[in-house]
Amino acid sequence: MEEYRYLQELTERYPALKGLEEEIRAAFLVIKESFEAGGKLLVAGNGGSCADAEHIVGELMKSFVKPRPLPEALKEALIHEEPGLGGALSEKLQGGLPAIALNSHPGLTSAFLNDVDGEMAYAQQVLGYGKKGDVFLGITTSGNAKNIRYAAVTARAMGLRVVGLTGRGGGALAALCDAAVIAPEKETYRIQELHLPIYHALCLMLEETFF
Repeated sequence: MEEYRYLQELTERYPALKGLEEEIRAAFLVIKESFEAGGKLLVAGNGGSCADAEHIVGELMKSFVKPRPLPEALKEALIHEEPGLGGALSEKLQGGLPAIALNSHPGLTSAFLNDVDGEMAYAQQVLGYGKKGDVFLGITTSGNAKNIRYAAVTARAMGLRVVGLTGRGGGALAALCDAAVIAPEKETYRIQELHLPIYHALCLMLEETFF
């Protein structure tokens, strides 16, 4: 498959990731199958991995490296609605893959922290946004962040599939995952340095598949 060339490039550029090809391929297939069936990706990170969750959503919801023109029928519908505005929209909007970063809602999460339990704020959003067939992607360098684990348990109970991006042997999160990619490092910053090329490869593979 053409998209797997990104996986080969990844391991060539980052030799430390050799041996993780099957795990990365499994994570890709879980997300790909969800998108193909009309599902969406819910992403959450703990600590510095919050930025990674935002980064992933940014790569999926707009063009990453490939152009993503709108279907002609949608372009025509936009122009039909309002020729001036619709014309601009038809030229500048890009195809997106539906993804939500759960750490992007400070009003909700701070209220849940104050009123209920902050460690369950991601789980609450999985409950509100998720549906069977969606995917929850949890990022925690230790694999043991409670907020991510609570969200993963909730996701599984609701019929979502779970992908983990972690390190240090996978931690408790690994046992909750349909696919877990475990960076072969122990220090947090070193794990995070490997997470970025891993999820870039996943986003490139998904873009290649759908656009």
